[in-house]
Amino acid sequence: MKRWLLVCAILVAALTLAGCASSAKDNGEIKQGGSLLIPAGELTDTARFFSAIVDGTAMEIMAVRAADGSVRTAFNTCQVCNGSPFAYFVQKGDTVECQNCGNAFPMDRVGVTAGGCNPVPITSEYRAETDGGVSIPYETLASAKPLFKVWKNVKLNKR
Repeated sequence: MKRWLLVCAILVAALTLAGCASSAKDNGEIKQGGSLLIPAGELTDTARFFSAIVDGTAMEIMAVRAADGSVRTAFNTCQVCNGSPFAYFVQKGDTVECQNCGNAFPMDRVGVTAGGCNPVPITSEYRAETDGGVSIPYETLASAKPLFKVWKNVKLNKR
């Protein structure tokens, strides 16, 4: 009987913890002190897009492994077209294309090139890279909130 109670208690505790972890992760909200984790296994030569909500602002981060093996990250919004709800990129072959102006940008330049019609870079000094993946801290994400005010017409802003 004691063994049965112990097994039930462990099962209830495990299910409770699993529920808490998934609900925090499912909504994509990153809180102060937290970070967005991009698992190493998700980093390939195909651009992957990771959603986050920071202080009520929806945003997306693009991550790709360049031909030289380095990891490239950028906010998925265009530096020039920013302000348009269509200032985001989709991958087309070995380029990403701005959905507002149509500029095609080489995949190997993601996260490197700044100051034009390209994704807003998140360079290595604003993220941490380990064998487990890439971590982008809340502070880096929060600094980009103004770039996502009307992004994809998502209206989550609480302010």
